[in-house]
Amino acid sequence: MNSSPRTHAWRIEDREYARQQQRRGRRHAYENLVAERTALVVIDMVPFFVAGMPYALGVVDNITRLATTLRALGGAVAWVLPAGTPARPDFYGPEVARALRESGGTGPLRERLWPEFQVHDRDVLVEKTAASAFFPGRCPLPELLDHRGIDTVLIAGTVTNVCCESSARDAAALGYRVVMLADANAARRDEDHNATLHTIYRTFGDVRPTGEVLELLRGR
Repeated sequence: MNSSPRTHAWRIEDREYARQQQRRGRRHAYENLVAERTALVVIDMVPFFVAGMPYALGVVDNITRLATTLRALGGAVAWVLPAGTPARPDFYGPEVARALRESGGTGPLRERLWPEFQVHDRDVLVEKTAASAFFPGRCPLPELLDHRGIDTVLIAGTVTNVCCESSARDAAALGYRVVMLADANAARRDEDHNATLHTIYRTFGDVRPTGEVLELLRGR
């Protein structure tokens, strides 16, 4: 299997951009980002999901760029790891269910992340016991972000159409301004990735590439 980094050919159809433009008078829901009230939420970037997955390998650099810039501007970076996520054997089969339950690894949380990432002392580092990092009672992340005055979350990580999409949907339900990073999320196929981008953009939040988000954070 080719495990070289790859990037998604991401897209949102012109007709969907046009639809939102007509509905709200602008293409993007959020035209400004206040760095101090923004958190980068990185979902499930652990060896189980990243190793051997070209698209996950391909978003490591963009996630690092976003984390570095947001920290420097006074924002928050949150690393979310899977912790025994319930996986029914009658649904997944026994082998896959066991693998998913063990996907987060063991040992200190910092050591479970993909090794190319650097975790800073002020970063948030948490586990979740559901697909979503924002599902009530399954992850302490919302309370920790609220304590820091965060009202905007940038969703990154893998898998786009599973835990990342679940987290984006629930974050929107809790009232956060949600921005899905078009080129800092990874799925198995472009089709899966782009279907999620369409859903989020249409109903739950904004969708932007890393470069645009960095400009917004810098006030440009």
